[in-house]
Amino acid sequence: MTDATTATIRPYEGGDSEGLWELKRGFELGIGAETGPEGKAAAYEGKLTDGYRERWLDWVDRCVDEDGNCVNVAVAADATESGTGGDELVGYSFLLPESLSFVWDAAVLNEIFVAPEHRGTGVADGLMDAAVDCARGQDLPLDRMVLDVDRENDRAKAFYERYGFSHWGEMVAREL
Repeated sequence: MTDATTATIRPYEGGDSEGLWELKRGFELGIGAETGPEGKAAAYEGKLTDGYRERWLDWVDRCVDEDGNCVNVAVAADATESGTGGDELVGYSFLLPESLSFVWDAAVLNEIFVAPEHRGTGVADGLMDAAVDCARGQDLPLDRMVLDVDRENDRAKAFYERYGFSHWGEMVAREL
């Protein structure tokens, strides 16, 4: 799956870990900065320690070992055309592998993120298509894909609605 003018969508590979981590940081910092109460940004930034990075990347590797298509990355078109070596990752989607579908009895889109400068270019569409393709290959208790989206994130909600997502229950949380 590719959009040759903007990015190539492909499965994550171990050599992508540094670029994926930078995108994950953008994802987490964006969650904290764009929505929610005061202090949310500091909480999300505070968790991004070296230890968290190592544990998260290990978890990604375990998920990819189980299903090589569950994490996809978007590689900037200019990076692949220039032949300069390393790929510039500009987005990713992370669908939990089938063994974790019992979290919601459905396919779980854990994360999807596109670097701000690549939003509106079709990269998110390619990443969503890759996640949906992976989900369709899973043996699920319920034939659906679920995700968690902040109710204040209008841009994300509009994107998900365009893909046929609709309200299905409500997640609540409490401090531990």
